[in-house]
Amino acid sequence: MPPMSQRHPVSRIIQLTLGVLLLVGAALLGPLPGPGGIFLFAGGMILILRNSRWAQVRWARLKRRWPRTGHLVDRTMRRPSALRRHARRRAERQARSR
Repeated sequence: MPPMSQRHPVSRIIQLTLGVLLLVGAALLGPLPGPGGIFLFAGGMILILRNSRWAQVRWARLKRRWPRTGHLVDRTMRRPSALRRHARRRAERQARSR
């Protein structure tokens, strides 16, 4: 996926709107039995974080405040930054064990 600045503005707005609708749908499906709301919430968060600089800044602040939870969510969402950090930590651990 190209960086946010290279995507067409209409495409970004459509994806942001879809992300918000998925979050609203997750809130509505949350009380119902089953895991449906979790998947809608994750999909909505992915779309919003990929298309909104404001949301990315807020997300970074939340991750600094609660690093364990932020790390888990980043790994689950397979964010490139989380994958790079994981690979770097793994390489550091292997270098120390040698």
